[in-house]
Amino acid sequence: MTRLSVLVAVLLASSGVAIAQTFDHGHTAWTEVLARHVANDGGITVVDYAAIQADASGLARYVDVVTRVTPAQFETWSEPQRLAFLINAYNALTVTLIVDNYPVTSIKDLGGWFSSPWKQRFFTLLGQERHLDDIEHGMIRGQFDEPRIHFAANCAANGCPPLRAEAYVASRLDDQLEDNARVFLRDVRRNRYEDGTLWLSELLDWYESDFTRHGGSLKTFVAARLTDDPAAAAAIAGPKTRVRFLDYDWTLNGR
Repeated sequence: MTRLSVLVAVLLASSGVAIAQTFDHGHTAWTEVLARHVANDGGITVVDYAAIQADASGLARYVDVVTRVTPAQFETWSEPQRLAFLINAYNALTVTLIVDNYPVTSIKDLGGWFSSPWKQRFFTLLGQERHLDDIEHGMIRGQFDEPRIHFAANCAANGCPPLRAEAYVASRLDDQLEDNARVFLRDVRRNRYEDGTLWLSELLDWYESDFTRHGGSLKTFVAARLTDDPAAAAAIAGPKTRVRFLDYDWTLNGR
């Protein structure tokens, strides 16, 4: 059992009560962790994993609450509440994985030749033992038709879209997802338009089908967010624009 998992277990044992029927959809405990330990340089995130590891109680309390939510309780929530919950859970559990193994130079170091960090079953969510891919691909992509989640689910690498310094909440979810998409796509270190070529993060290549599912092109999806100038957006989305993909940076998004 990991160090943070032990702390979560202690919190469970000491509480001695079932999770309340009301859930904090403001995700206040997670926002408190993010606000203290996450900084963003444009689209690049820096997480102070060492500080979180030194005092993991805040993260552990949030993970404790999240992992005690029941399937029956989850099903009573609105669609935005469910999606915000899953994105926050994914991000908090990714941070947990890093903290439990810190120091590490890349999340990919936590895998091996025949394993993946995203396939490690190190937590229980909605009553089942799961891994991170279960949340992202099975629960989020499998249940929600929302391509912008790829700009919200953070993979703890410099190539990832930014980890917001606040939790996702149902009441502002659309605005938060759109903001993250625009911040990431306008970060010229990962995405830019130069001399007729649209240089994009590999993230857009991996999930192109999600971005084009409703009949649009990848260029159209990106152009609408890369610039506020309609003429420039039309040029970017035009038939003469070439699309090329930049290598993904898997270096840890830590100090």
